[in-house]
Amino acid sequence: MEYQPRVVDADLDDLVASVPAVVVVGPKAVGKTESCRRLARTVVDLSDADERIVVSADRAAALAAAEPVLIDEWQHDPATWETMRRAVDLDPRPGRFLLTGSSNPREVRVHSGAGRVVRVRMRPLSLFERGVGTPTVSMADLWAGRATIGGTTDVTVADYAQEIVDSGLPGIRFGPQRSRARLLQGYLQSVLEHDVPELGLTPRRPQSLAQWLRAYAAASSTTTTYTNIAAAVPDGDRPTRATIDTYRDVLAQLWLLDQVPAFTLSRNRLAELGQMPKHQLADPALAAAALRVTPRTLLAGTADEQFRGLRDGPLLGTLFEALATLCVRVYATALDLDVSHIRTARGEHEVDLVVHSPDGRALGFEVKLAAAATSSHLTHLRWLADKMGDDLVDRVVLTTGTRAYRHPDGTAVVPLALLGP
Repeated sequence: MEYQPRVVDADLDDLVASVPAVVVVGPKAVGKTESCRRLARTVVDLSDADERIVVSADRAAALAAAEPVLIDEWQHDPATWETMRRAVDLDPRPGRFLLTGSSNPREVRVHSGAGRVVRVRMRPLSLFERGVGTPTVSMADLWAGRATIGGTTDVTVADYAQEIVDSGLPGIRFGPQRSRARLLQGYLQSVLEHDVPELGLTPRRPQSLAQWLRAYAAASSTTTTYTNIAAAVPDGDRPTRATIDTYRDVLAQLWLLDQVPAFTLSRNRLAELGQMPKHQLADPALAAAALRVTPRTLLAGTADEQFRGLRDGPLLGTLFEALATLCVRVYATALDLDVSHIRTARGEHEVDLVVHSPDGRALGFEVKLAAAATSSHLTHLRWLADKMGDDLVDRVVLTTGTRAYRHPDGTAVVPLALLGP
C-alpha cells in the first residue's frame, strides 16, 4: 500500500531535526512504523522475536548504526530504551533515534529521558488524511483569528456513517471495503485475547472485559459515570469497581482509550466545572465494531438497543461526535494545542470540544448531527464567549451539512468534511 501522508509528519520532521530521540505512541496499526520509516536509515524491529535475540546480545552495537535508528515496538525489549537513553546522554545530537510503541509495558521502570526524548501521539486518520472532501476551513487559520468561512461539500450523512465504520487505521481504511468489518472484529479479538494478557491481565471471566468494552463503546461522547457503564453489562459479566479500574488501565496502556479530559484552566472565568472525562475509543470504528453496527443500522436508528440508556439521542450522533473529535485532535496536535471538553457541574452548559493553549486562549466547538445551526445549537458557545471574552478566539459548530458560513452572531458553521489542518 502506498504511504498515506499524515498531518503529524511535519511535526516528526521538525523534531528529528532538533532533538536526539522521538518516541511515537499510539494503538497498533495506526501507522507509526511507516511514518517513521520515511526518516530512518536503520530499522531495528523488536516485534520480531529472532531480531530481539540478536539485539539483546549487544544492544549498544545494534544501536550504533546509520542514524536515525528506528527502534520499532521498543516495549518488547525495554532494556533497549535504557541503551538508547545512555547513548543520547553521551551524545545529544539531534536526529539519532526514532522509537515506536503500541503499549506501555507494565511493571517495567524506564527512565523518562527528560530533556532528550520527545513523545508524539499518533491517532487514526482524520477525514482530511483519508481524502474525504476538500477542506476549505483551516484549524490553523481559526486559531490565528483569520479564518475565511466558506465552501461547499457533497459529503452526506450517509457518507459520515460509512466513514465511522470504515476506520482511520490505514491498513483497514484503504483495504477492500468488504473486509473492513471482519478486520476490525479481528483487531478487537486480538486485543482481548493476546495484547491484554501480554500486559499481565488475565480476566477471570474473559467475556466480562468484552462486555464492558461494548458498554464503554456505547457511552462514546458522553460523560456518564463508570457505575452506569458497568450497570449496562449483563449481570453475569458485570465487573466490580476495582476490576473496571484495571480494565481502564490496561486499555489505556494499549492506547485504545482516548478520553477527552475536562477543561480546567483557571484563568478563564469558569467556575463549578465538572471533572469527568468524555469517553472515547481511539477510533470510532472500534466502537462501531464492538457494538456490531453498520451504516444502515446507524442511519435507521436501530443500532444498540441494549445500551440506549447510556446516552441521549441516537448512536449515530455520538459516533459522529467521536469522528469529529478525532479530526479536531489531529489538527490541534499539529498546532501543539490541547483538546478538552466543558460540562458545568450541574449540567446547565456543555461545550463538546475546546481547543486551547497554556496561555488561556481557546476555540470552542459544538458538534451537531444537523445540516445547519439552529439557535439552540449556539446557546452554549454564546455562554462560553460571555465567560471567556477575548480569550475565546473563535467558536464553531461542526455539522453534517453542505455549506460553511458565518451565523449572524459570528459563529462559524462548518460541515466536518470542510474542516482541515
